[in-house]
Amino acid sequence: MSTTRSRPPGSLLTRTLRFLGVSVLAGAMAAGIALPAVGLLGLGAKNAAESFNSLPDVFKTPPLSQASQIYDADGGLIATVYDRDRTVIPGDQIAPVMRKALVDIEDNRFYQHGAVDLQGVLRALNKNAASGSVAQGGSTLTQQYVKNVFVEQAGTDQKAVLEAQRQTLGRKIQELRYAIELEQTLPKDQILTNYLNITFFGEQAYGVEAAAERYFSVHAKDLSLPQAALLAGIVQSPSMYDPVTNARLAKQRRDTVLAKMAQYGSITAAQAQQAISTPIKLQISKPRQGCITAQQGEGFFCDYVHHVVVTDPAFGKTATERQALWSRGGLQIHTTLSPKAQKALQQSVTSHAYTTDDAAAVMSLVQPGTGKIVAMGQSRDYGLGANQTEINLNVGTDMGGGLGFPTGSTFKPIVAAAALEKGTTPDQSYPAPYSMPWPAMSDCSGNTYPENGEVHNDSTSLTGPFSMPDAMAQSVNTYFAQLEADTGLCDVSKMANALGITQQAGGTKLQVVPSLTLGSNDLTPLEMANVYATFANHGTYCTPVAITSVTKPDGADVHVPQANCHQVMSAETADTVTTMLLGVVQDGTGKPAGLTDRDSAGKTGTTDESKQVWFAGYTPELAGAAVVSDTRSPRDLDGQSIGGETIGQAFGGTLAGPVWRDSIEGALAGQPAGTLTTTTLPGDSGASRDSGR
Repeated sequence: MSTTRSRPPGSLLTRTLRFLGVSVLAGAMAAGIALPAVGLLGLGAKNAAESFNSLPDVFKTPPLSQASQIYDADGGLIATVYDRDRTVIPGDQIAPVMRKALVDIEDNRFYQHGAVDLQGVLRALNKNAASGSVAQGGSTLTQQYVKNVFVEQAGTDQKAVLEAQRQTLGRKIQELRYAIELEQTLPKDQILTNYLNITFFGEQAYGVEAAAERYFSVHAKDLSLPQAALLAGIVQSPSMYDPVTNARLAKQRRDTVLAKMAQYGSITAAQAQQAISTPIKLQISKPRQGCITAQQGEGFFCDYVHHVVVTDPAFGKTATERQALWSRGGLQIHTTLSPKAQKALQQSVTSHAYTTDDAAAVMSLVQPGTGKIVAMGQSRDYGLGANQTEINLNVGTDMGGGLGFPTGSTFKPIVAAAALEKGTTPDQSYPAPYSMPWPAMSDCSGNTYPENGEVHNDSTSLTGPFSMPDAMAQSVNTYFAQLEADTGLCDVSKMANALGITQQAGGTKLQVVPSLTLGSNDLTPLEMANVYATFANHGTYCTPVAITSVTKPDGADVHVPQANCHQVMSAETADTVTTMLLGVVQDGTGKPAGLTDRDSAGKTGTTDESKQVWFAGYTPELAGAAVVSDTRSPRDLDGQSIGGETIGQAFGGTLAGPVWRDSIEGALAGQPAGTLTTTTLPGDSGASRDSGR
C-alpha cells in the first residue's frame, strides 16, 4: 500500500543538531565513508546538514510488486504472473520466531533505539578501526528498510538499482533522514513487518512468504526455528548464503543466527544447540510463473489478458500507468475463459493438427450477446522451445499476435449483410458464370476500380444463375463479385467496420478493393468469431472481453472494460444471413462441419492455392472461427501431413470444419440445444450441390 509520511515535528535547529550529533559523524564513519580531515569536519557537517534539510518533505513507500493470479470463469487458476515473486502478508502471518531471528542477527537493539543506534555505530567504528576496513556497518533495520524501498522504486532498471545500493554520504543522508521520519510515524512492529515483506531472500524470492514457500514449501507463519534462522541469515548476502548453491556457508550462517538468538535470550542454549545439530532440510518449490505454466493451451489466452491490461485505457490513462499496474502485481484477475470449452477446443486443435506439423490449427470461441471469450488456442504449444511459439495467432500484432490470415469466403456473409441492409432481397439473381471480368466499383474515397482481371469460381461446373442462398451455400465467387459491386465497396467496408474489422491484423489499413468479398485481407480468428456471434445475436455486435473483474492487493476493485453491445444491422438482416448459413452446413460446402444434435450455421473459406482454410460458424450458445494454415513458410496445404493424415485437396469444410465441429460439440456437451431464428427464403434455384469447398 502506498503511504505518505509527514515531516516529524520539531524545530529546524533540533533536527539539525540531532542529525549532526549522530548521523553525519557516526553514521557516515560507520558506513566507512571518509569525511574531510578534522580541520574540515565543520564544513562537512554543514554541507551534510544542508543536504539533510533539502530532502523532500515526505517519504513515499511504493506498493510492493508481488505476484498476480489469473483465474478462469470457474475460479480455477490459469497462471501466476509477476515481475517479482512476492506475496505481502500482515505481521500476524509471520512466525514470531522469524521476527526474533531477523532482529537478533541484523539489529538486536531494534526495539531499544531510535532511527540511529549510537551504541551500534560506536561498536562498528571500533571494529572497523581495528580491522582497517569496513568489517561492520552501523545501519539499523529501519535504515535498511529505507534502502530496500529505494531498491524497490528502481524496479528492473539495473542502473537505478545499483545507484540505490551505493554507499555514499548522500545516500546515507537520505536513509537517515527518512529513517527518522519512519520511527516517528510507524510502530516498530510495523517497520519490521514491512522489512520482512520487502527484502530479498535469494532464489527469486522477495519477502518472507515467498522465501518460506521457495525453500521449505510452507507459509511464513509455519516456519520452524531452524528454518527461520536460515532465512534470517540469508538476508545479509542472498548469493553467498544461498542454501541451494552454498549449503555449507548457509549452515554456518544459520548456526550463527541461532547462537545470537541464544545470546540475546530469544531462545535457550539448549534450543539453539538442538537446532544447530539439525541438518538443513530444504523442500524447494521451484518458481513457476508466467503464461508458460498454463495448462490446456491457456497460455495464449493468458498472454491476451496481459495485453488487455497494458493496452486498455480502463487500466490506466497512459501506457506507463498500465504497465506499472501490471508490474506492481498483487492482482486477482478473473476472466471469461470456460475450462470446459477450453479443454474441448484444445483437444480439437491438437488432434486435427499436431505440434510438429508445418500447419497449425487456430481457433477462438466467443459467447453471442456478451462478447465473452470462452476459449482460445492453437495446435502449437505456448513457449520458446521447438514446435512452440509465444505468438498468439488468434489476435493481431497489437495484442501480441501475428499478421493474421486471408479469410477466404468466410467474408461473404459480411457482403450479404451489407446488401440486405441496403434493400437487396435474398432472391437477387445473377448469371454467375464460372469466370468473368471484375465489375467496376469504387470505395468510400471515390477511388474507382475498373473492370480489370478475372474472378472465377472454384469449379468449372459451378455456374449460375444463382440466388443469394444458393450462392452462399456453394460459395460462388462470381455471384458475390456482382453483389459487392451493386451494394458498393463503401457500404461493404462500413459493414465490416461495424463488425469490428477496421484494419488488418498487422495494423495496416484495411484494403477496400474488389477482392474484399473473397477475403483478401489478413484477419484473425477472434475477429471472425465475433462477426459470426453478431449474426447469432440478431445483429447486435459486442466487443470481445476477456476479463470480468480485477482486484488490487488492498481489496479495491479495478473498473474493467465492459463489452460494448450495439445494433449494427437489423435483426431481419442477421436472421436472414443465419438462414442462409444454415443451408451451408445442411447442404453446402460446410456440410462436414454440421452438428447433428443442435442447430448450427456457418461458412467455409479456402484461399488461393489452398494456403489457408477456414470455418466460421455458430449455434445459439457459441460462435467460433477456426483456421488451418502453414505457419512456418506459408505454402499449399495440399499434400501436407496434417494431424497424421496426408491432405489430398484442402477445403475449409473438410479440414477446418471438423476442428470447429469437435470444439463446439465438446464445449456444449450436456447443455440443452437452443434454436436459431430463421426467416423465409426464396425457393431453391435448382443449381447442383457440390460440397467440400
